[in-house]
Amino acid sequence: MNWLEVSLTVDGELAESVADVLARFAPNGVMTEQGVRFINDEDEGTATGPITVRAYLEVNDQLEETRQKLEESLYFLGMIQPVPAPAYKQIADQNWMEAWKQHYKPILIGKRLLILPAWLESPQPERIPIRINPGMAFGTGTHPTTQLCLELLETWFDQSSSVNRQTAIDVGCGSGILSIAALKLGVEKVLGVDIDAESVTNSRENADMNGIGNELILGQGSVAEVLAGQFPFQSAPLVLANILAPIIIRLFDAGLAELVEPGGTIILSGILAEQEQNVVAAGQAHGLTLGGRRQIGDWVAFSMERPKLSR
Repeated sequence: MNWLEVSLTVDGELAESVADVLARFAPNGVMTEQGVRFINDEDEGTATGPITVRAYLEVNDQLEETRQKLEESLYFLGMIQPVPAPAYKQIADQNWMEAWKQHYKPILIGKRLLILPAWLESPQPERIPIRINPGMAFGTGTHPTTQLCLELLETWFDQSSSVNRQTAIDVGCGSGILSIAALKLGVEKVLGVDIDAESVTNSRENADMNGIGNELILGQGSVAEVLAGQFPFQSAPLVLANILAPIIIRLFDAGLAELVEPGGTIILSGILAEQEQNVVAAGQAHGLTLGGRRQIGDWVAFSMERPKLSR
């Protein structure tokens, strides 16, 4: 089946009226699109600028009649308030799910890890597969921040054979990819927390897909909830935080460094190169020392250590 896209770009006051007109002729509903303005790194965004209203007409024997009636309705609306001429574009139907899946390929990480879309067989069985079903949650493995964090995670395992690996904490677990990787590399139990309930759900689905059960403890929350004792443990020898630099800095003030046991490591990612020194300084202000570092393009990740207790 083919479709004819009809679209009009209008101001905010007119968008609802135009959408009402198009909805009369579009069996699958109407969509609107508008630009977003961001004030800073933490801003969730504010809609701004003109709005494009789109609808899709089925290409069939009644198309020309439908199109004529639609334009008549827009004409009458235009008698009340000026309306721009609609734009048309032919759209070929396709299996959108299969087309979407084609964008996701296996990703090799470090020496041992392999991020594998859930629907594919592993091309390198000798690597440790982390199966991910990309969803709404952050962390599908395609972004440099996740890849950098996984590289440092693998390095931590290679260089810390004598370190306690019983537990780890994943702050802002997103899709659960880091928690899953830590467990598959050898951590016995991981606590993954996220302020977004949908991320927690997505993490559990991905954990199930990887054959991971109760060894991954998931819950909604962040640093404050962990420190308050709402979960089975309040600190760990390994802490992961792949978030954004301003949030990491704010979490340091909320007690992020306290999650790291003496002699333990925290791996930080989601940091632009220009923000690196501010994050390092925030960690050092809370007693951490700088460890390993990785960079891809403008993104950096690094580890920081909490000194061992002196005897």
